[in-house]
Amino acid sequence: MLLARFTERATELLTAVPEEARPTQAAVAAALRQAVLEAFRSREEYVARMVEVDLLAGAPKQNANSLRKGIRTALQDQGVRCVDASDGEHELFVVVEGDGEAFEVLRPAYVDQATGKLVLAGQLRRMPGPDGVDNSAGGDDAANGEGM
Repeated sequence: MLLARFTERATELLTAVPEEARPTQAAVAAALRQAVLEAFRSREEYVARMVEVDLLAGAPKQNANSLRKGIRTALQDQGVRCVDASDGEHELFVVVEGDGEAFEVLRPAYVDQATGKLVLAGQLRRMPGPDGVDNSAGGDDAANGEGM
């Protein structure tokens, strides 16, 4: 069904292009073949990574820290940056609770290094500052969690 809808839409788009500018049937077939091959390759890479994670998780005497380290390494190998601290990168996080001027990371942020896109926003909790005083009433938008 998906392929049928794709074919319909592709046909509509091609008929909208002036005949002299239309790609040849061979060029369209080559482009589609390349796209299918890339999709299969991407799936194979994904499945291979999931297998690696499963093997890592099932290894004897595996503890949570070594499992996390292995997963982080796999993410890094795939070009995903894990941001564990909000220092200078507040735009990657959302403030989900708390009051105060300091922040605690509840969940890291994940960024695709190839595109620079945020894969998953991190979460922050506001906390009283180091001296225990809450001075969060003022300040810039990023520091007080607005606009994220």
